[in-house]
Amino acid sequence: MSASGPTVIAQPAALTAWSDTQRLAGKRVALVPTMGALHDGHLALITEARKHADVVIVSIFVNPLQFNRRDDFDAYPRPIDDDLATCQRREVDAVYAPVASAMYPDGFQTHIEPGPLADVLDGPARPGHFRGVTTVVAKLFGAARPHVAVFGQKDFQQLAIIRRMASDLDMGIEIVGLPTVREADGLALSSRNRRLTPEQRSAALCVPQALAAIADGFDSGERDGQRLQAIGRAIIDGQPLARFEQLEIVDPNTLRSIVTIDGSALAVAAVWFGEVRLIDNRLLG
Repeated sequence: MSASGPTVIAQPAALTAWSDTQRLAGKRVALVPTMGALHDGHLALITEARKHADVVIVSIFVNPLQFNRRDDFDAYPRPIDDDLATCQRREVDAVYAPVASAMYPDGFQTHIEPGPLADVLDGPARPGHFRGVTTVVAKLFGAARPHVAVFGQKDFQQLAIIRRMASDLDMGIEIVGLPTVREADGLALSSRNRRLTPEQRSAALCVPQALAAIADGFDSGERDGQRLQAIGRAIIDGQPLARFEQLEIVDPNTLRSIVTIDGSALAVAAVWFGEVRLIDNRLLG
């Protein structure tokens, strides 16, 4: 990184040229894909990326393809000046901040179609979401040409789908998943949290509390998926400001529901607070 801050790049060809220069100099390149509104969870990803590479690229792009609701896309926070200042403080080497027309120019028509991992959990609830995720991540990989890319495990399904894509398409990129970073009271860090009212922010604690109760049940010997699900559902249903969408106990490899747990499992939740949808998960075993 230069003394004036990270190199800010807006065009895919310019990012590729920058990355190629780093590679020719024998440097290992890491990419941290984000949609901006950077928080401590993103900073943890940047720190992790630095452990795996010599130079770090942070991409900041609110991807329209992965939003199935226009109002959600419009409301997504975009504090780009704050994000650039954060990247400078964290000594990020380059920030890729393209506009939509650079990512999806006139005539764009090719998409990456995810497989069965996208047919469960968030897939049915957010039509086209993971198709948008795989498409934008493939484009980011193509432009940045990283050796390694770092993602958070809060979006567990997204991470699983990206790992599958990178493997299936022989991308030659190491995919690193980092455990969820949480506030002191347990709420998973998310850019969407800033859209919560104080009352909704307090109510949102029912999500990590439900997952913790499920984990306690599992640790106490409960292996029936439906009974574990009921433990967590009771906590969410007890919060008046919470609007339940999803709570599943699934296989962490296939993301399919588990009736009787034999080994490890994943508890996955999606809950609405007003117009804000929060997701979280917890590994069991």
